[in-house]
Amino acid sequence: MSIKDNLEEINRSIEKLKKDLSIDRDITLIAVSKTVDSKRVLEAYECGQIDFGENKVQEITKKYEEINNEEISLHMIGHLQTNKVKYLINKVKLIQSLDRKSLLKELEKRGRANNSTFNCLIELNLAKEETKTGLHEESLEDLLNEVEKCEFVKVKGLMTVAPFLEDLEEVRVYFKQMKQIYDKLSKREFKNISMEILSMGMSHDYKIAIEEGSNMVRIGTSIFGKRNYN
Repeated sequence: MSIKDNLEEINRSIEKLKKDLSIDRDITLIAVSKTVDSKRVLEAYECGQIDFGENKVQEITKKYEEINNEEISLHMIGHLQTNKVKYLINKVKLIQSLDRKSLLKELEKRGRANNSTFNCLIELNLAKEETKTGLHEESLEDLLNEVEKCEFVKVKGLMTVAPFLEDLEEVRVYFKQMKQIYDKLSKREFKNISMEILSMGMSHDYKIAIEEGSNMVRIGTSIFGKRNYN
């Protein structure tokens, strides 16, 4: 199937889910374009897709230059090294992987130096998987306190990558937990922090994520096909 067919099918399934569950919130689709060349990103854009997710800073900078289109929004969804922050200034709409104080400090420093604001999501690793980055829940409060001291970093919500499990009902537990954390934070008053985005769900589990409250899903393989890591 083509990128166009794949996008249409995913958008149809999201709309059907919203209708079946009487969901009236908007759900943003992030097309994960890691390892996908700029030509195919533009092909997806021609089909109406405007938000794209990348795992690596060098892919963001390359695509930013090659595509050169202000209508396309790039999201940093992978682990972000502090020494790479400087390359993202004014190139990304959202950094979805804020997970530690050292990164927050660097974002604030670079933002201040360039009078530029970084919009971020705090990434949580609820399953405490050692192979994945993300903040453990017990460290969340501490990071929130540090964000409130910033001027050039704005937290817009939360993100998680759930464990890859065959039984999707086991995955649901993590999405439920994320939604509970998100809802609790939504009721509180913060400086520089607002709960607008709950980014969870990928190609294999996005339907469960939407059922549990996600308003942003990150889908790559189901749009662009199997990735080529060569």
